[in-house]
Amino acid sequence: MLVYTARSFARSRRLAIGASVLAIMCAATPAIAADPDPVQAEVSPDEITVTASRRSEASKDVPVAVSVIGGEKLDVLNSSGLDIRFLSGRTPSLLVGSSFGRTFPRFYIRGLGNTDFDPTSAQPVSVVYDDVALENPMLKSFPVFDLASVQVLRGPQGTLFGRNTPAGVIKLDSQKPGDVLSGHASLSWATFNTVNAEAAIGGPLGGGFGLRVSGILQRRDDWVTNTATTTLGSRKLEGYRDVAGRVLLSYESGDFDALLNVHARDLDGSPRVFRAGIFRKGSNDFVPGFDIKKVALDGLTSQSLNSFGTNLKLNYTFDGVGTLHSITAYEKGKVESTGDVDGASCYAFIPGCTLGNINVGGFPVNTGGTTKPKEFSQELRFETAQMGAFRGQVGAYFFHQKLTYDELAYDGAGAVTQNVLHDNKNENFGLFASGEYAANADLTLRAGVRYSNDRKDDFVGGLASFPGRPLPIRTKAKGDNVSWDIGATYRIDPSVNLYARFATGYLGPSISDRVNFGDFPTTAPKQTTISGEGGIKTELLANVLRFDLSGYYFRTKDFQATAVGGVNNSAQLLTIDKVVGYGLEAELNARPMPSLVLTAGLSYNFTEIRDPSQSIAVCGGGCTVTNPLNAAGRAILNGNDLPQAPRLIANWTVRYAVPLGDGELFAFTDWAYRSKVNYFLYTAAEFRGKSLLEGGLRGGYKFDSGLEVAAFARNITNQIRAVSAIDFNNLTGMVNEPRIIGGEVKFRF
Repeated sequence: MLVYTARSFARSRRLAIGASVLAIMCAATPAIAADPDPVQAEVSPDEITVTASRRSEASKDVPVAVSVIGGEKLDVLNSSGLDIRFLSGRTPSLLVGSSFGRTFPRFYIRGLGNTDFDPTSAQPVSVVYDDVALENPMLKSFPVFDLASVQVLRGPQGTLFGRNTPAGVIKLDSQKPGDVLSGHASLSWATFNTVNAEAAIGGPLGGGFGLRVSGILQRRDDWVTNTATTTLGSRKLEGYRDVAGRVLLSYESGDFDALLNVHARDLDGSPRVFRAGIFRKGSNDFVPGFDIKKVALDGLTSQSLNSFGTNLKLNYTFDGVGTLHSITAYEKGKVESTGDVDGASCYAFIPGCTLGNINVGGFPVNTGGTTKPKEFSQELRFETAQMGAFRGQVGAYFFHQKLTYDELAYDGAGAVTQNVLHDNKNENFGLFASGEYAANADLTLRAGVRYSNDRKDDFVGGLASFPGRPLPIRTKAKGDNVSWDIGATYRIDPSVNLYARFATGYLGPSISDRVNFGDFPTTAPKQTTISGEGGIKTELLANVLRFDLSGYYFRTKDFQATAVGGVNNSAQLLTIDKVVGYGLEAELNARPMPSLVLTAGLSYNFTEIRDPSQSIAVCGGGCTVTNPLNAAGRAILNGNDLPQAPRLIANWTVRYAVPLGDGELFAFTDWAYRSKVNYFLYTAAEFRGKSLLEGGLRGGYKFDSGLEVAAFARNITNQIRAVSAIDFNNLTGMVNEPRIIGGEVKFRF
């Protein structure tokens, strides 16, 4: 009781401090007239601008499949305390998931991703936050707030954004200090005492300086009850308190400008809740008695995250020649997460506990640890001025990461039975060049090339459970690659462009350093992707209607995959000879009348593993395997879909407003759909996830003065689906969030 009380007091104190900071920011806002805050702008018929080519351009002029989320849509999607996973399904071909909760998002674009849950895992989708590439998955979880836009760049981005981008890039850009004072503040309250409070203020300081300060507080009560008779963990789960802030200081004088970015985060919450025995044997239905608000866990449960980062951007323009850009960045984090991975409190070796029943596991597994990533990067890039029909970019990039973590396991009394110590170093060096040539008034050609060199050094020591080899073990991996892209845009008329692009992508060599249950460190060579895509981009009827359509094909060689679980809590790195994928993507944005705005996105993504020789062990938790097996009883992967790669992803929004009094009455609804998915590399009846449809509704009144009052609902139909699973124990699953209903007050100026 004393421990619980102390933790509650500390949590309440931090909550009060976070709320006070936001309140001070709001109170400090002077009541003066100024331009509307750009981050709160409505959908407009203006041309969509993107930075997919590392410079601002109209979206239809860039030969890349790119989607943009901003303005009211971004604000609505982020209104109920969700983390960055709210982006899942909100653009074509994008899926986001996590087995760690709010601390370890995994991204999939066009089916390409990595299901590995290890802190050393490399992801083929890069998250670039304010022009800084975040390598460690835990750093990629930084909250989304006060953004100008989110851009999703699909397909290989190996030239200008570098390695670890063969599937694409998630690009998040903060709202910068403006030329006039502007800002916003919002506060919402919803189901489970969910609070989402955000505030920002920015503008000129004089003397060439500008400042923008922003912050967010997200919190939720623990709403899942732990019904275990005896437990080491929390009696209530799934709550969190997440506070983050950012300060931007800008300076501009003549040909020189600079931007300093300092940001930090503090999270205290629950780990992902694992639920044993929730699948009905032989199907993907939930068993009778499943209750999303109840679970039975007997192991330790805790999670916290602290992170800090800063970056400095310097730009100097040489008149008539070009601009030299420098980006220096440092990011660090400390993440503690401990979970009852078996998801149970009763086990098959105990009389009266039958495997296959809810809350029953095969054996207890309680693991956790503390992860500390530190990343430094430096980029120098020279962007030429327009030189007749040509302009280009050339640059160099350096990245260094130090990653340490301890991998702990506990017995039923909470005593440590394993402490594996990891010390990893990761360095990347790159040189790149890109050019654009206007062949004539209608045809523009582009090409780029990048050389990348990677070196990794992995040390594993300490105490492991049944290690495959004696510890300590040191493993090294290195590799280099030349990636390239060529593209063309052809203007049929001022409103319609055709484009085509061929590109390659590169994922650096990997090391898997799991050493438990007979595992030992393994390496995988570099993964390379070649892709071709083409399509049409339109801005019709004075931009009242926008429609984009693209088709693509890719082939990935030496695909890095992870076989997780099986008969025990292990993870093995696999190299699959080849993976192919193809699909179609479409997006629509229309304003048929001033009061009505429609958006829609749709993608069909086909993926297939092509490797007759590769096989993996199947589940140890009693699942119904539907995959062909070889003579050794292992699943043959050839012909399977990639995991977490739905064939269909769709999204749509509708906004309607009616002028009323000194403002407008409005309603906004948004929906996201994904079709069935496999959770693992092999197929099983229980581990074929059902389709998922989640919708939201928001309505209220917006005053001309900038004040807005609204009510909202997320997952309005309360559709509950399993979104992932664990296969080494008893049909253990993880589910999506239930319906959240609340209200919000917002003010912008």
